[in-house]
Amino acid sequence: MSIASIMVAVDDGLHAPARVRLAAGLAERLGARLVGVAACMPDYPRGYGETAVPMGMVIEEIRQAALGKLADAEQAFRTAARLIDRVEWRSDVAAPAPFLEGQSRAADLVVVGRPADDEGVTPGMAVGVGDALMGLGRPVLTVPAGIEHLEAKRVVIGWKNTLQTRRAVSDAMPILRRAEAVQVFRVGDGKDRHEVEDVVRYLALHDVSASAHLAGPSGWTVADDLRGATRMFGADLIVTGAYGYSRLREWFFGGVTRDLLDKASVCCLMSH
Repeated sequence: MSIASIMVAVDDGLHAPARVRLAAGLAERLGARLVGVAACMPDYPRGYGETAVPMGMVIEEIRQAALGKLADAEQAFRTAARLIDRVEWRSDVAAPAPFLEGQSRAADLVVVGRPADDEGVTPGMAVGVGDALMGLGRPVLTVPAGIEHLEAKRVVIGWKNTLQTRRAVSDAMPILRRAEAVQVFRVGDGKDRHEVEDVVRYLALHDVSASAHLAGPSGWTVADDLRGATRMFGADLIVTGAYGYSRLREWFFGGVTRDLLDKASVCCLMSH
């Protein structure tokens, strides 16, 4: 249970440098390597590769523009991560989500951004948070726009006894051990208290200082209750599972994962 390699998805958005600084600070505290990853899919004209569209200078100019965006992203990454000794850069002219998925083989944790309305990311460089959670097979730290530091001294675990949440707690263990206080939060009734307290005892075996908080249903969503508990506890990190239901179901009907990704004001470490 260690985090020796942190990977951060980089793009040309407004808040990408802040996300890199957050990842760099976390890597420094954990003694981890930091890997920046970016890909750009050129905006080739419709019909590219077919005989009806001529090859030549226009196609090459589009490709060179994509390479220029990647070079700018690398410069932004290296500037934001300049205080870290162990850094690497990986990029390609390719679709960003599949490229990140392939590179995640070299990461223990992948940091991705939750874009703001004013983010301004080139469409061919954007990595969707949902795509990352479903495709990487790694824990994903989602960072709201503009946040550039993660203390993780106080952490809330949004507990539900699912394989996704159990995996998230295990994945987050190196961070939980360094926290000053951890709260295991569960929305349920009295019969769930033993389950939550059992998790607290398990965490104690791993030198994590944790407490249990069982809350009755409030009439709001579970995600609303979890965000409220995070504010009351003074935490800047939520650890929880992702997409306990299918992603399609959450897209149509809503769910904790979707609500957190849409509205959480703090970082979320999620595993699927």
